[in-house]
Amino acid sequence: MRDVELLAPVGSFEALKAAVQNGANAVYLGGKDFGARASANNFDRDELKDAVKYAHIRGVQVFVTTNTLRKENEIEDFLEYIKFLYDIDVDAIILQDIGMARLIKRELPDFELHASTQMVAHSLEDVKYLESVGFDRVVLAREVTVEEIKYICDNCKADIEVFVHGALCVCYSGQCLMSSMIGNRSGNRGRCA
Repeated sequence: MRDVELLAPVGSFEALKAAVQNGANAVYLGGKDFGARASANNFDRDELKDAVKYAHIRGVQVFVTTNTLRKENEIEDFLEYIKFLYDIDVDAIILQDIGMARLIKRELPDFELHASTQMVAHSLEDVKYLESVGFDRVVLAREVTVEEIKYICDNCKADIEVFVHGALCVCYSGQCLMSSMIGNRSGNRGRCA
């Protein structure tokens, strides 16, 4: 059996402290750039540095969401941001963009990559493909059953992450299309309505 990790989302420094002080093994958070929660407070670069220091001193890992889709003209800025995260010792980044994952693995081969739930990995085949691209962890689609999760875990090398609270919206797993169809605001660009 693999170790179980308690991973908590944190949207502010106060939430980070609460998660760490209440037993989280790891936290995930968004920076001001390239995250899927554009309307949240998020962490600026100085706050990211402080968050990593605070968590690491207490033995807690920090994963940063960079899980919006990149446009061609954003790639250079995106890679600069990823290098910044790498340099401040972020433990992993969470992505939904396979093209960006390939670029990151080429530039920073030892940077740990987590496949976002927005990649909608439903099967062992999905997980094995993501492993082959360079992902170390896969966040499974929220619709996967307990039996399917066990089968995937028993037959792959990647760490497997699942949401214990389930989907909070009406869209199919992480395919955030409803907001863009109804409100012209794409969740895949961090602007869910």
